[in-house]
Amino acid sequence: MNSTDNTLGGAFADAVTAEPITTERLALEPLRVAHAEEMAAVLGDPALHAFIGGAPDDVDTLRARYARMVAGSPDPRTSWCNWVIRETTEGRLAGTVQATVQPSSAAGGLTAEIAWVVGTPWQGRGIASEAARALVEWLRTRPGVTSVLAHIHPDHGASAAVARSAGLAPTAERHDGEVKWVLSLDR
Repeated sequence: MNSTDNTLGGAFADAVTAEPITTERLALEPLRVAHAEEMAAVLGDPALHAFIGGAPDDVDTLRARYARMVAGSPDPRTSWCNWVIRETTEGRLAGTVQATVQPSSAAGGLTAEIAWVVGTPWQGRGIASEAARALVEWLRTRPGVTSVLAHIHPDHGASAAVARSAGLAPTAERHDGEVKWVLSLDR
């Protein structure tokens, strides 16, 4: 299938690619495999997996995962957009944000499912909220993206606060025990 077969309301899901995004304190850099070594340390605290399960990846596992992510989705209708979060004052990586953009099954247009993770030493400083807001604003400018959603564990108050700060609102829907949060973008 070529990209002309992939139209949806004039938008191409596979045309959505991560671009650098800057905020007052942060630089969201498109993910590269070379980020794996520093990110393994950033994401190395087992406490980060309390709500999502699993355990931290070692450098080699993270490098292999990043290589798959950078290669992109095998589904040409789906775009994987991934960024690392860099604090501009100290120049260190602090976490990640991501958006999976694909055709909406209900509303037409494209839906972006977003997620974020910030390393334990950087939590409580508004970094996740600032990065999530910047990501949502960037998605607002992508042609065809009509909604943003996130899935958040019902007991994860900090992640709920991040979603709320980015303009998402909880719904009554659950997916694998997590609450579905949604933002409809005005088009």
